Amino acid sequence: MEGLNDINTAEFDKSILKIQEAKQLAGEINNQSLVGLSQQLLANVYLKQGEYDKAFPEIHEAIKIHQELQELNKLAEDYLIYAQILDKTNNKAEALKFLNQSITIFASSGEKNAKQSLATAHLYKGSILQEQKKDESAIQEFQKAIQFFSKLNDPGNNYNIARLKLFNARSHNNLNNLDSSFDSAFEAYNLSKEDSYPLVETEALRLLSTVARKRGNTENALNYLELYTKKAQLYFQEDRVSTRNLAARNALIADINPDNYDVSKRVQANKITTVLIIALFTILCLLALSLYKNNNLRAKANELLQAKNAELVIAKENAEKASVVKAQFLSTITHELRTPMYAVTGLTHLLLSENPTEEQKKHLDSLKFSGEYLLSLINNILDLNKLEADKVEVEQATFNLRKRVDDVLFALERSAQEKGNKLHLEYDSEIPDQIIGDPLMISQILINLIGNGNKFTRDGDIFVRIKQLNRNETQTYLHFEVEDTGEGISKKKQKDIFQNFTQGSVQINRKFGGTGLGLSIVKRLLTLQKSKIELESTLGKGSRFFFDIKYGLTQNKKEPEERVYEIDYEALKGRKLLVVEDNKINQMITRKILEKNEMKCDVADNGEIAIEKVRFENYDLVLMDIHMPGISGIEATQKIREFNKDLPILALTAVTIDENIDDFYLAGFNDIIPKPYKVEEFFFKIHNALKRKNVIL
Repeated sequence: MEGLNDINTAEFDKSILKIQEAKQLAGEINNQSLVGLSQQLLANVYLKQGEYDKAFPEIHEAIKIHQELQELNKLAEDYLIYAQILDKTNNKAEALKFLNQSITIFASSGEKNAKQSLATAHLYKGSILQEQKKDESAIQEFQKAIQFFSKLNDPGNNYNIARLKLFNARSHNNLNNLDSSFDSAFEAYNLSKEDSYPLVETEALRLLSTVARKRGNTENALNYLELYTKKAQLYFQEDRVSTRNLAARNALIADINPDNYDVSKRVQANKITTVLIIALFTILCLLALSLYKNNNLRAKANELLQAKNAELVIAKENAEKASVVKAQFLSTITHELRTPMYAVTGLTHLLLSENPTEEQKKHLDSLKFSGEYLLSLINNILDLNKLEADKVEVEQATFNLRKRVDDVLFALERSAQEKGNKLHLEYDSEIPDQIIGDPLMISQILINLIGNGNKFTRDGDIFVRIKQLNRNETQTYLHFEVEDTGEGISKKKQKDIFQNFTQGSVQINRKFGGTGLGLSIVKRLLTLQKSKIELESTLGKGSRFFFDIKYGLTQNKKEPEERVYEIDYEALKGRKLLVVEDNKINQMITRKILEKNEMKCDVADNGEIAIEKVRFENYDLVLMDIHMPGISGIEATQKIREFNKDLPILALTAVTIDENIDDFYLAGFNDIIPKPYKVEEFFFKIHNALKRKNVIL
């Protein structure tokens, strides 16, 4: 509360310290709701200070937390603040998008504070539409905001109402609705004068002068202009106000009483006017001559430009069509690849749970690691738009680097042996056991580099060297090398080798195969981690790739690599679930995973069957696939919500959800489980959904 009071009194530095302290305390007691609220408040303070670069990360984290906790009112407040930040950074289209989402949530909320926020959202939306010269739409938003503020019957909203009246008057003036503009501006003036809002009062007077002049009432226009000048000097101590309005004032006086001007000055003015007219006539003659001479050239240039413009329009349309086709293809192929990957990871988990021998377990662990790598490859390569726009986020997790490297080498050992190659690891013993960074990215980089070296080497050696360059209390700086004794790369090709779909030559592609994407992926992943790939190579003698990365250090050396999920498996036993899935293999895998935990499982092949089963049978939770024949999972969920509001429904889906996660929640889903998934995370989300609905304690 102290931090909120400091915001309201504009003591920003003090409020930031208090909110940061509250955020830290919330984190220590693991209260994510309070952490999200603290980040929301920090973003709001940074917004008021104009520090938008600091506001962005805070509001992004707040949105993420409130989405996960499904705290819709707080999420709507996040959207409202985010929209204001986007507006201030000239991203008005995105600002309108989040304002609309905020309005949707606030409008359906029953909380009293939601009405205040709803009115504020309409105010900001109208302001943006006014800036975009969409005045008719802006007026509608202003009227809604005025209506909501007035219903609240709170004197503290008088300033907002006065400001809205002024905004409304401006839009009517832009549309030449002069009577409406005058009335609204006059109301804004009276409200601001009564409650002492100097800025609104002076702006309303200036607008009243403008509207009066347009209506032909010159005397009133002058009176309002002089009153505006007097008030502005009084409130803001601006002597320049009189100077700025001198020309307008003199023109208005001339309309009222033209005899006030001195005759001698008029004669002098007439002489000056005559000279200017002659000079202007001479200039116009010269311009006409010049235009006449160049007319033919301009006509030809216009014809050429029109032809080129037509070509560009056609090219633009073709590019847009190609982009749509590409997006549709990527969406389809991503789903088709993730579906069998679900089978691979699911069956691996089932086999690992059936007491395999030590040798079998070693191979299954390798299969699990390879499956995770392949899934990451699918996510980063097939979603080309995301990768090319550098939207892949770098994870900050604690992990054991030596174990990661050993897993990579074990996964690639057999393919190396098949080509007669030996893998050698030189690992610096000074490297800490636990470091903080992205474990999957370094695995991808090493797999690509070692796999690349193995592909171009036969009966040779591949060396992996990892050395610590320096270290302090919070960071370690590591040097990585992958060297092979294979074909080598010519100096000419070294410049292009990191481009998409590029290999040393056509002969290399035919001899060794491959897509030519591996090194391009390595370069992009290292760029995301603020690093750079280097290459030294000689034809016939091999290649050496090397790079440096900074990793963080954990203060707790015993911190586990994997996230620990708090799941009461005993409470899940006997719970009845409905799995809605059209793929028979996926049905079998999900059923077996659930039944191994002694949960009851029913299956529906499509959305229509699922709706009927939910209508006539009692289930504790539904796992709903998205892409199915007939109606989609989203449509099925919407229909279920018409007669059952409380049943937990989780989206079990292979589609990419980064860009449209809000659509899932708005459709009625309680949470989302992307396929393929970690089984612990799968049960964690089921457990949380049942707990939130008080199905289990």
